[in-house]
Amino acid sequence: MLTLQIICLLFTLGYVILMLLYRRGWCLQPQFTLIDDYVPQTRMSIIIPARDEAVNIGACLDSILVQSYPGELLEVIVVDDHSTDGTGEIVRSYGKANIRCIPLADYLSKEQIVAYKKAALSAGIANSSGELIVTTDADCIVPRSWLKHIAAMYEQKKPVMIAGPVDFTSDSSLVQTFQSLDFMSMQGITAASNRLGLGNMSNGANLAFSREAFDQVSGYSGIDHLASGDDYLLMVKMQQAFPGRMAYLKSDKAIVRTLPQPDWASFFQQRIRWASKSGKYDDKKMTCILMLVYLFNLSFIALLIGGLFDSSCFLLAAGMFVVKIIVELVFLFPVTKFYNKTQQLLTFPFLQPLHILYIVSAGLLGFAGVYKWKGRAVK
Repeated sequence: MLTLQIICLLFTLGYVILMLLYRRGWCLQPQFTLIDDYVPQTRMSIIIPARDEAVNIGACLDSILVQSYPGELLEVIVVDDHSTDGTGEIVRSYGKANIRCIPLADYLSKEQIVAYKKAALSAGIANSSGELIVTTDADCIVPRSWLKHIAAMYEQKKPVMIAGPVDFTSDSSLVQTFQSLDFMSMQGITAASNRLGLGNMSNGANLAFSREAFDQVSGYSGIDHLASGDDYLLMVKMQQAFPGRMAYLKSDKAIVRTLPQPDWASFFQQRIRWASKSGKYDDKKMTCILMLVYLFNLSFIALLIGGLFDSSCFLLAAGMFVVKIIVELVFLFPVTKFYNKTQQLLTFPFLQPLHILYIVSAGLLGFAGVYKWKGRAVK
């Protein structure tokens, strides 16, 4: 048992260092602000894959239509992924020249595919004309100056890819509060990793990249056999081709808000889907970090089992649990302040047992790569 305890202590030390690094990275990531007289010059194409999103697509498009961005520099392409609820009809009812809906079915070969979202994005990009491609999801709401901030960073910094902040709308229910805190943690890690060079992270709900860079890395070719990872795996390809030219847009004026999953079952399926791309990419830093996080959380399970034979394992697990809460709160406080959700931290300590179980189980099932999403079973 002594060997197990020493290993668990080493994992704990590594985890503490990692969380403190993430806090430092988040705080060092500079806020991006627009200059007063900024006038955008970049033509943009917003690509929105949509499958059975009739309930959400209208609000998404409405938020895009009120953007403080020149209309002549903007086009919106919704790619209808075999919807059966009238999603395409809603998009076409807008009757605007710069909003188009194309059916994904027209761009698929007869070969069986699993990466429908990547196929939808590829079809949308192929039919677009913008210099800068922006992706978001059909259940997202974007702030009024969202595109202005993206264009300003692109024109000033010349990155090939820009990852932006995303937030879950949430009520006071347990399932939504848990998702909100977990997702804010991921968003904080995304910004910190970009600043410190600790690996690549992004979210397709708020992502922009240059068409030229996309073409140079051959788009989703080579990663289109994986159902998940349209955002992250493309970022890995671009980082390898254009090292040091990834950017993070840290601005509360560019936060895209999206819906959390409505229940625990769908939340778990979503996280398995996200975890399924682990180990499918050439990003050694991120692989090592994910392994450390997984093994640290797995240590609690190992110590609880070990405690059946040696009670000192229970004491060590309790100590590690307290350390986990403290160091994660240290990291999360400035992140939740940015998202104006510090009040959610009151529930954070009580959700920790659930967080440990979810990390261990979702990671294991994600490695197996079997889940259901958007009515499709993926293996």
